[in-house]
Amino acid sequence: MLPGNTSGKKSGVGSAFTSLRRAGAGWMLAMLAPFAAADYREHPEAKIFIDEMVNEHGFDRQQMENWFANANKQQSILDAIARPAERTKTWKEYRPIFIVPLRVTNGIKFWQEHKDVLARAEKQWGVPAEIIVAIIGVETNYGRNTGSHKVIDALSTLAFDYPPRSPFFRKELQNYFLLIREQKQDPLSFKGSYAGAMGYGQFMPSSYREYAVDFDGDGFTDIWNNTTDAIGSVANYFKRHGWKEGEPVAVRARFEGKPDGITFNQIEPPQQTVADWKKRGFEPITPLDGKLPAVVLQLEGQHGTEYWIAPRNFYVITRYNRSHLYSLAVYQLSQQLRESMEATR
Repeated sequence: MLPGNTSGKKSGVGSAFTSLRRAGAGWMLAMLAPFAAADYREHPEAKIFIDEMVNEHGFDRQQMENWFANANKQQSILDAIARPAERTKTWKEYRPIFIVPLRVTNGIKFWQEHKDVLARAEKQWGVPAEIIVAIIGVETNYGRNTGSHKVIDALSTLAFDYPPRSPFFRKELQNYFLLIREQKQDPLSFKGSYAGAMGYGQFMPSSYREYAVDFDGDGFTDIWNNTTDAIGSVANYFKRHGWKEGEPVAVRARFEGKPDGITFNQIEPPQQTVADWKKRGFEPITPLDGKLPAVVLQLEGQHGTEYWIAPRNFYVITRYNRSHLYSLAVYQLSQQLRESMEATR
C-alpha cells in the first residue's frame, strides 16, 4: 500500500536541529517507500482476495502473501489503460501504427517459417492463415514484443487500484493464479501487456484457460513460447467466437446520402443485413450477399471520410479487442500479407 503525503506543515521553527530531523524523516520515508509500494499484502482488497483464493480455491496463504509481497503498483499501467490508442486516435492516425512495410515483411517471414502449422490450423478451424498471422502481428509483432510488465504487477494494479474495471481484473487475477497452478509455473516470472495479456497472441488469463490449445501434442499448452500452440489457440479462439469460414470481413462502400439517424461503428452482433444498408444508400464496391448481417463503419481516413460494410466476421475480430479500429487494422494487414505471400509463390 502506498504511503500518503508525508510532507507535513511548516512549523516556523528554523533551528538546524529541526531541519536535520525533517531531512532524516524524509530520508527514512524515501528508503521505506519502495518497500511499501511493493507490498500488496497490506492492501485491503488484496487481503480479501487472498482469503478468497485460500478458502475457495485451496491456495496456501503464506504462498499467496509471499507472491503479493513481490507485486508492485505501477502508475505507468494506470496511465496506459486510461489512454489506449483505440479510443484516442482517428483511423488515419491508428492505421499507420500497424500497416507498415516492416510488419508485412516480418509477417511473411513468420508465415513461411510456420506455413505447415498455419495450413493445419486453417483446415481444422476454418480461419484463414492470414488472419491468424495478422493477429499475432498486431498483438506482438510476431512474438518480438510480448510485453514488458510483470503480469502479477499489471493484474494486481488493475484489480486493486483501478476502480472502473476492478471486478474484471480481479477475475483475471484469479484466473492467472489458477492457470499458473494448472501449468505448474511461477506467477512472478511472466511478463505481458499493461493489461496482463500474455504470449504471442496476448491472451488474458481467462482466455488462456478457455481457448488455448496444445496444438503440437506435447502435453503442455504453451502460448508463451510455443508458436505452434499460439497459432492453434488463435484459430480456436476465433472459431469459438463464431468465425464463419468463407465469409467476408469488411468491404469498402460508397455512400452519397445523409448519415442522419445512423449508428456507425457498433461493436455488437450485427442486426441489419447488407440489403438493408443498400436501401439506405450504402453500396459495397465489391459484391456482397445481401442476406449477410453487417454493421457500417464511418472513419476519418487519410483522404477523408471512409465507409465500410462489415459482416459478422468483423464482429468476431472485435472479440479480441473491442475496437472497430483494431478489427479493421487486423483485416487490412491480413490482406497485405495474403497479397505479399501470393507474390512470393
